Formats: sequence, structure tokens, C-alpha cells
Amino acid sequence: SQAAWCELPSRVLLVLTFQRGIQMYESDGSTMVFWHALHVPEQPAAHSVFARGIAAAGGHFVCVGTSSGAVLVFDIPPKGTNVTLSEILEQHQDPITDIAAEQGQAPDGAGDLVTADDSGTLCLWSTGEEFTLLGKIPGSGCTCSSVRLWNGIVAAGYGNGQIRLWEAGSGQIRAQVSAHARWIYALDLAPLTGKLLSGAEDSFVHVWQLSRDPDTDGIEIQHCHAECVTDTQVCGARFCDPAGDTFAVTGYDLSEILCY
Repeated sequence: SQAAWCELPSRVLLVLTFQRGIQMYESDGSTMVFWHALHVPEQPAAHSVFARGIAAAGGHFVCVGTSSGAVLVFDIPPKGTNVTLSEILEQHQDPITDIAAEQGQAPDGAGDLVTADDSGTLCLWSTGEEFTLLGKIPGSGCTCSSVRLWNGIVAAGYGNGQIRLWEAGSGQIRAQVSAHARWIYALDLAPLTGKLLSGAEDSFVHVWQLSRDPDTDGIEIQHCHAECVTDTQVCGARFCDPAGDTFAVTGYDLSEILCY
């Protein structure tokens, strides 16, 4: 259901999530490093079992979300296959939708990991040998489908087409934009520039600029560009470089990746 490269100081892993579990490969896909099976109840449950949401965090951890609302924290060795499940974070009551780690420089006291779930609830964490819950932003009943974290700013995309910006330290909302007419499926951040990319079911991809006012330290968002992918429900969008000069988009029933 999802694939991501997790860049750790000592190595890069390709992490895949499935309905049955989680696989980790060397970055070129040549060797499977680790396989973690998800617990499937004997009696068929009302909801399917799956893993979703992948992020590298804390220098040597990889975090993966699950449909039970638990976040699995795996301790990754510098080399070899001795991956261990070091911690399970249990603060969410709904399936995890996305996980993001800090991509810039977090202000003092701000969390460096954020987890999101189907109800829209966000949890802010400080990573380390033990993960600490710093705050919880309650959901409003609308799914938070994608989340990113940059310079202490949490950018969250929702099923109602809104983008909301929060402080990673205090959990206070700083901005809210009705960015799309339909469900947002993808957010991405360019760490060098603070550009934000959003893609949604309404066929549009938008580029935004995030910044902090140097006088007030307030968070600002500016619209930079809009692109319509004709007759396509956009389900994936990513920047192709750290500065956000190029981006790639794909959609449902689309066998192509479009680059801009």
C-alpha cells in the first residue's frame, strides 16, 4: 500500500507496507533486511488489517503506522539484519494515515515527529531512546490524509480539501486554507525552501510557500502555482529535489508519472 526510502545516518532502507505486514529492503531492493508480520485476528474483523505511514526518526529508528492506531518503532542497526521492534506508541484510537519527521530545524521544545489518523487526530512526539508524547491535536471527524513537518510547522491535508498549519511545539493552529474542492491525497515539502506541494481528487496540484515572519514568528502560507492534471484524480505528488524546483504527479488508473 505504500513505499518509502528511509534515510538514516548509517544507511538507506526501502520500506514497504502491505495488508499482511512490513518489509524492509536495502535501498536498491536487492536484499530483504527485515519482515514484520501484522497480527491478523482469527475471527474476521469489521475493519481490514494493514500498515500505513512510514518515517525515519531519531537517527536510527523507522516508524510505521498500523490500522489498529499503533505506531511501531523499529531500531535499525548500522548494518546487517538485526532489526528489532523497540517500542509501540499507542495514543491513536483510529487507523494511522501518515507519519512525518522533522525536515528542517525544529525550534526548542518542538516535536520532531508527527503522527496522523483517520479521525484527524495529530500526535506530536519528541524522539530519542524513548519517544515522548508532547501534545495531541484532537481531530474534528475529518480524516487527516497526509502530514508534513518542517521547521516546527506541521502541515496537514484533510479529506475536506483543507490544509491546516500548526505549531509543532504548542499545537496551536496558525493557518487554514481551503486548498482543494475534494479529498487531499498527497502533501510534500521541499526542505531547503519550505515549498509545500498538495495533490487532490479535484485534479489539481498546488504549490505553496511556507515561511515564518521574522518579527512575529508567525507562520505564513502563500500560493505559488496551480496545475490541472486533466481528467485525473491525483493520488500521488512528490517534489523531485530538495529545493522543490521539480515535482512528479500520478493518479488513479494512470500508468504514467507526470513530471513538471
